[in-house]
Amino acid sequence: MQNHATGDGIDARALVAAGARLAAGVQIGPFAVVEADTALGAGTQVRAHAVIKRFSTLGESNTVHEGAILGGEPQDIGFSGAESRLEIGDRNRIREGVTIHRAAAPDGVTIVGSDCFLMAYAHIAHECHVGDRVIMANNVALAGHVHVGDQAFLSGGVVVHQFCHVGRLAMLGGNAKIVQDCLPFVITDGVPARPRGLNVVGLRRAGVKASQIRTLREGYRLLVRGSLAREAALEGMAKLQDPLVDEMIAFVRASRRGIGRARGSGED
Repeated sequence: MQNHATGDGIDARALVAAGARLAAGVQIGPFAVVEADTALGAGTQVRAHAVIKRFSTLGESNTVHEGAILGGEPQDIGFSGAESRLEIGDRNRIREGVTIHRAAAPDGVTIVGSDCFLMAYAHIAHECHVGDRVIMANNVALAGHVHVGDQAFLSGGVVVHQFCHVGRLAMLGGNAKIVQDCLPFVITDGVPARPRGLNVVGLRRAGVKASQIRTLREGYRLLVRGSLAREAALEGMAKLQDPLVDEMIAFVRASRRGIGRARGSGED
């Protein structure tokens, strides 16, 4: 490891390996570390004391805040030191103390998409796949092999069990314990977490029309609140002939950890 900085954007106190590939406009702050076999896209900032570990690739215009560690070895007792990767897209905000691990399997990959906001001390484990425009608030923890769909919102302190899937435009309530798959377009909350109603605010912000929200609400009621068996509920949902309802049907059919049913009179 050495400081081979030649441009004004790299602080003289940073440690940047000769094998690191830095595109135009990359900025490296004091005491940051960028190891060999890494690639940083144009305009990316790595602030003070952040660490970019080997086998990590970051796209353009990312901001990595103080003390974040990206590409660390996975916390997997079966990990044997094999080469694996972390791939991060563009324009992500990665706040203080965030940790994202590379994959555990040889040639495996942990993926974070673009335009995500990962708040302080969030953790993304090995083989996770986080989509685009995902927001993870402070202290969210994803175990290995978790998939998070585009535009999902994970509130502070959420803990997600390994192999769980979180659907697109889902919202997870603060400190929720996630042990099953979380439906797209739905608020999931509690310990253990269960569906609580449609993520109406998120849907509106995403530009979903009121008429579609009404149809999606009917599909949700058939699936989660009704007394129909699962297959009968899915058949009833299909009759609504709506693309968002169809997306929910496909998510349920692909689920391996199951979907919870709502409980209590206060739920939508």
